[in-house]
Amino acid sequence: MIDFSCVQCDQLFSVPEAYAGRTARCKRCGTALQVPAAKSTARAPQQPAAKLPMRTRRLMADAQQMRSAFDGFDAITITATDGEPPEKYQIRYRVRGLEPGPDDKPRSRDEHIVEIQLTRDYPRLAPKCRVITPIFHPNIDPATICIGDHWTAGERLVDLVTRIGEMIAYQAYNIKSPLDGEAAMWADLNANNLPTDPRNLRPHQLD
Repeated sequence: MIDFSCVQCDQLFSVPEAYAGRTARCKRCGTALQVPAAKSTARAPQQPAAKLPMRTRRLMADAQQMRSAFDGFDAITITATDGEPPEKYQIRYRVRGLEPGPDDKPRSRDEHIVEIQLTRDYPRLAPKCRVITPIFHPNIDPATICIGDHWTAGERLVDLVTRIGEMIAYQAYNIKSPLDGEAAMWADLNANNLPTDPRNLRPHQLD
């Protein structure tokens, strides 16, 4: 038998060795897991490995969920990561949004690059997010993406990544407390033409 635990909630599992390498989901918290390889019995028994810090386990769970959700999903793609497990992600959104245009009028843009940094205080504090490419949006400026005031440590990174895509598509925006006042005014005057991209940007794996 193979004994292992969930990287997110420490739920213990014991499965036959034939299940080594298979993927499954934790019955308690839903985290995507991979059954580890069976340990060889030819070697002398070793001391149990030290338990990983909670933040490291969270980063590992995030990485598994991100790969599961966005591999093969054309609208949202992970283009680069930094760290093992990753603490920084670069995400490409093939989503119709807006960028500043001539004569103070926005124009359509179909590809956006977002950087997400998981700080030392993550997940207690929200990730730092910014759009690298030009964008015209009430709640986004060159330095930050306003992801809301209600971040909790239990929120999944995959859900945040999807929510940013919905913001780019003008499926989600707030004109009452904008970072870009000009974009807020434009959105208010052009609400009948929004969203700019009406597609469902939530991968099926998240349903």
